[in-house]
Amino acid sequence: MRRPQLKIPSWLPVDGYILALIGTVVLAALLPARGPVATGAEGASTGAVALLFFLYGARLSTREAMDGLRHWRLHLTVLAFTFAVFPLLGLAARGLVPYVLTPQLYTGLLFLCLVPSTIQSSIAFTSIARGNVAAAICAGSFSSLVGIVVTPLLAALLLGGDGGGFSADSLLSIVFQLLVPFVAGQLLRRWISGFLTRYKKVLGYVDRGSILLVVYTAFSAGMVQGIWGRVSFWRLVELVAVEAVLLAVMLTLTTYGSRKLGFPRADRVAITFAGSKKSLAAGLPMASVLFGAQASLAVLPLMLFHQMQLMVCAVLAKRYARQAEAAEAAGVAEQAADGGTGAVSAAGPVGTRR
Repeated sequence: MRRPQLKIPSWLPVDGYILALIGTVVLAALLPARGPVATGAEGASTGAVALLFFLYGARLSTREAMDGLRHWRLHLTVLAFTFAVFPLLGLAARGLVPYVLTPQLYTGLLFLCLVPSTIQSSIAFTSIARGNVAAAICAGSFSSLVGIVVTPLLAALLLGGDGGGFSADSLLSIVFQLLVPFVAGQLLRRWISGFLTRYKKVLGYVDRGSILLVVYTAFSAGMVQGIWGRVSFWRLVELVAVEAVLLAVMLTLTTYGSRKLGFPRADRVAITFAGSKKSLAAGLPMASVLFGAQASLAVLPLMLFHQMQLMVCAVLAKRYARQAEAAEAAGVAEQAADGGTGAVSAAGPVGTRR
């Protein structure tokens, strides 16, 4: 007799990397880095962040980015949703403090609203939904590129003294740990692009391992300082509810806003997925630089939102795909009907002449 197997529904994607992040958080809770180990982990985390953004710069094709400028209207729309509409909604959520969100969780939520859009999942969902994949690639790349400069500036403007460890020194850290390595990667790209291509898979593990190290360092510091004692279970539940509303609002605005702006369907799909999502890969390193020891609470809303957006957008992408298939089937049937009518009409006169 075969044992029943647990099957994960296709509409509920389980992100293995999120499970790794959760495991890293648990490890930091049970075995936080202290003393010399914490100092070493912090130094390694700083180096890992610099390496991460060096690789980002080296991978971004300047030629592809310039080619994407031809679709400037779509890119400006995505940037507006990412760096204008999202932050405005984050500021509006300040009215939830202290009734729903603690000040620390609100800081994390507002930081989430300042982070650039994600690239990989936006491309994947746009492809599934039969949207404009090339536009999604360029929009995500532009968002990440702009976010290296805009996210810290928006954090300085909107977070101010509420940003935990945020200060003018944090901006300098952003420049030296993120912007300088990114520019160096761009400058060296022509010489190392072949190496990056050959070892793409290995370097992918380096990317993810670097982010796990950043998370471990941040959550270890939070545990040592007792930050997690300030957050109750129900506060976390309320945070998830707030983020669900935020995602629903952004999906609605990107969907109907792109339609009102007159974009064709394929472009609307790309705008919906690129304009409503946030990058965990870019946000975690930035938070570690901007917030220091407070980063553990600052990145919690981003981690929750990331998994939520994956689950919701997976369902939405498949729905768009079914709609596209139905539209294609209807178009084929209509063409067949038109062809059949034309054939009958043509046959009629011929038969009459006979």
